Order: sequence, then structure tokens, then C-alpha cells
Amino acid sequence: MIMSKDETKEKKKYKIIIIGAGISGLSCAAHLVQNGISDLLILEARNRIGGRILSIDLGGQKVELGANWIHGILGNPVFELAIQNGLVNVVNIPKQHKIVAATEDGKQIPFIMLAEIYEAYCCFLKRCEEYFISDYVPPAGINSVGEHINLEIELYLKNVTDAKEKSLKRQIFDCLLKRETCISGCHSMNEIDLLELGSYTELQGGNIVLPSGYSSILTPLVKMLPEDNIVTNCPVKTIFWRRKTDNNTDTEEEEEVDDAASDDSDKTVTDVPITNPHRVKVLCENGKKYYADHVIVTTPLGVLKEHGKTMFVPELPQFKMEAIERLNFGTVDKIYLEYDRPFLNPSITEVMLLWETDEASSSSDDWITSNWFRKIYSFTKLTDTMLLGWISGKEAEFMETLTFEAVAEKCTEILRKFLKDPYVPVPKKCIFTTWKKQPYSKGSYTSIGVGASQDDIESIAQPLYSSPHQLKPSVLFAGEHTHSNFYSTCHGAYLSGRTAALAIYEPEVSQEICIETENSDLSSWLAGIALD
Repeated sequence: MIMSKDETKEKKKYKIIIIGAGISGLSCAAHLVQNGISDLLILEARNRIGGRILSIDLGGQKVELGANWIHGILGNPVFELAIQNGLVNVVNIPKQHKIVAATEDGKQIPFIMLAEIYEAYCCFLKRCEEYFISDYVPPAGINSVGEHINLEIELYLKNVTDAKEKSLKRQIFDCLLKRETCISGCHSMNEIDLLELGSYTELQGGNIVLPSGYSSILTPLVKMLPEDNIVTNCPVKTIFWRRKTDNNTDTEEEEEVDDAASDDSDKTVTDVPITNPHRVKVLCENGKKYYADHVIVTTPLGVLKEHGKTMFVPELPQFKMEAIERLNFGTVDKIYLEYDRPFLNPSITEVMLLWETDEASSSSDDWITSNWFRKIYSFTKLTDTMLLGWISGKEAEFMETLTFEAVAEKCTEILRKFLKDPYVPVPKKCIFTTWKKQPYSKGSYTSIGVGASQDDIESIAQPLYSSPHQLKPSVLFAGEHTHSNFYSTCHGAYLSGRTAALAIYEPEVSQEICIETENSDLSSWLAGIALD
């Protein structure tokens, strides 16, 4: 058989290998190329690029299975990239938004009550955020955002004498808390550390949608790269980041290095820098091996949680593994319902679902199995014939085990009940995301759980050195989970890729080995953005 390519001649050695072709990996590669480093290879486990960015065609338009919006305009490099490439209009005119909030028996809540509770909820959330920069401490025993907000809710409702009114207002608060779990990326707001909520920096300008789909932001990045330097369908199994020496018997023996680099392969680490240009070995699941001076790991936090202990040889330092363990990596899924005909009033853009509260049993696995759908807090109208529902946490994970037909049936039942309309049609198509089940994501995005902090994010971001005498690290880390201000966002991932690239291409000067702190200061990265 004639082979199109002689695999024995395939290039195995690179200056830089980037693991993951999500936006952080592509950003890193693009910045390296812009600064004169093109000897790089990107290894992507999936059969596509983009990671948790994925746009598909549905109902004649682009819908997002992953990242949904560009969060903010001012100082957002993803927005800058979109503007430069004509992917979004400069003027973003918000659409008119009319919300209907309904109870399980189909009764609609007066808008004035909805507005009152929403305003109070925003105040409660703002107070939670202020702990991060303030000197005062929360009440004794209150450690999470959920605990603090629920305490405020109880105080707020204390003076409401009418039982029915109190119940309705409580249901609105509960709906807003469910919405917050989708924003934060967690099962319950009781999981989110109260003192760290304000660590997330929100950029001004609102949420921007890319008309041609969020995946379109990947094209200008890929165009900057040399051809054929992205290998898909190539999951990485092991990263050997420290060579075997007489003093270190835990790592695999170095193989396939060139003659010039192999002269000192059996020497111990001494007071002179290691000169071997291929110090890191990457073993893929298909058996292929690659070598590089530097490896940049952009795999999601969920993958590091599952495989971090076995993926690196030698193992990651204990402080890094503990940081990976402490941080949350929650599940947030979307449900798209496409219909043959419109059925909602043309003026309605969202239906909020005010479920009756059942606090006594809502935490049990059996309850979640039978009542998973009660975590859906609303359905938003994307077009006259398409709705979008959001669901998070353990309920989302259970939904991922169901069929599209089962979810479509349950959503139809919900809409008929809350709208008090038995003629709500069955959708002609229902699809939902399965980010927890995906082996190369294992969840959606990062949040700071109770007991964790920004320090954990910075610990994960800290690079690894094969020798204390190296001027440049052997292994670097990027991804939204490595940006201590913009975790959970695409612009955080993008900036983390830029930071990793900078650590490699900046001039080699002797410096103390420390955590990269550039990305934790708002002014420093604002000053450094260069997209041309």
C-alpha cells in the first residue's frame, strides 16, 4: 500500500508544544508566531478546534453549545479581535426584553413584584462581592454566597405578613439563585466562597453576541499560524517534564533525542543549566511521542481534576494538586427547543419558572433523579420558533444521561403547566449539551469554592522548571482556570495564553522563579494587549 506520508519522517521535535486547541491554546500560538516563534505544534484531543467554544446551525441560525457571549467591551481582547475582523457590529443595540414570571399553577406574577425582588437580590449579591475588598467580616458561620443571600432573604421576608405573598417572593429569590448557579458554574451557591466572590472582575459593556457564531472568533487566530501545525484526534496521555538522572528514578528514560543533545543524558543535575533542547517528552494515547523545549498545558480544570495525578511524570507538586482539588469546576448545560410554529406571545422574550420550594429533600440523589427538571429556571425566546433553557449542577449531570426525546417531553410538560396552555406544541427538535460527560472537558467552567481562593488559581498557573537553573520553564499552564480575575471566561482564557507565550518569548534574564502575576493586575494586561 502506498502511504501518503512517510510517518518515519514526521517531525517529532519542536521548540514548543501546546496541548489543547481551545482559545487559550490558539491565543498562545498566535502570540508566539507574532513574536517570531513558529516552531510549534498544537495537540488537540477532539476532532475539532475550539474547546468549549462550539457554534452549530439550528433552525436557520447559529446557536452556541458552549461559550455564549463576549462578556464586556472595555479592555476585552476577544471583543477587540472580533471588531478588527468584522465579526460584530460596533454599535450593539439591545433588544426589547419582556419577562413573564409564572408559578406551577400557571399564574403570572405582577411585574412590580418581580422588579422589587430582583432589585433586592442585586443588592444582596453586591454586598457579597464587597467582602473581597472590605475590612469587615461576614456573620459567624456564614462562609458561602448562598448562605449569606439566604440570610438576607429571610430578613427581607420577615416583615411580609401575607403567607401567599411571602411564598411568591421566596420563589422568585429561588429562581434568581438558580440563575446564579448557571452564571457561576456550580450546583448551589452554597458552594461558592463568600470572601472570594468579588475576585472576579466584570468588564463593562454588557454581553455581546457574535452574529456568525462564537466559533468565528477562532478563524483569525488560526490564520496567524503556520499550516499543518494543529494535530486533532490526538489526546495526550503523559507529559515527562523532568529527565531521568541518577538522583531521580521516577521519570521515564529519555528516548529519541538527537546526538548533540544526548551527550549529557545520564548526568545528574549540577550547577550548570541543562542544555538539552528537547527536555520535555509528550506521549499521546495513540503511542506517538513528541519532544519540546517547552510544553504549554491548556487542558480544562475538569480534565486536570480527573487525570492530573497520572498525566505528569513526575507528579505535579503537592501544592498544585491541592489547588486543583479545591477549585470548583461545575456543569452548566443548555437545552434548545425548535418548533414548527410560534406559540408564545410575540412580545414575550423569557418565561421565568417559579417552582415551589422543597428544601427538605432537594439535596438527595433520589430527589434529583425524579425532579431534575426543577433546576431549569427559565426558557428564553431566541427566535419565534426557538427556546433556550439553562440547567446546572447535579441536575444537569443527570439530564445528560437522558435521551433528547425524554427531555423534549419533560420541557413540553413544563411549558404547558406554567403557561396554562395544554396546546403548547411538542418541539420538532430538542438538543442539549453534555459538558460533564465530554471526556475532554468534564464540566463547563471554573468557580472558587468554599475554602478556595485566588491563590489556588495562581498556584495552578505557576510554571514548572526541570532544573532550578533554568531561565525558562519546561511546562506552563493556560486556560480560564489560570486567570485569577477572569476565570470562567473566554477573555480570561485568551489572556492566559498570551501570558504563557510572553513567558517564553520575553528576553532571557536571570530572575527569581515565582508565580506569574501579570494577569492578576488589571492595568498591566490592559497596557500589554497587542492584536495587530
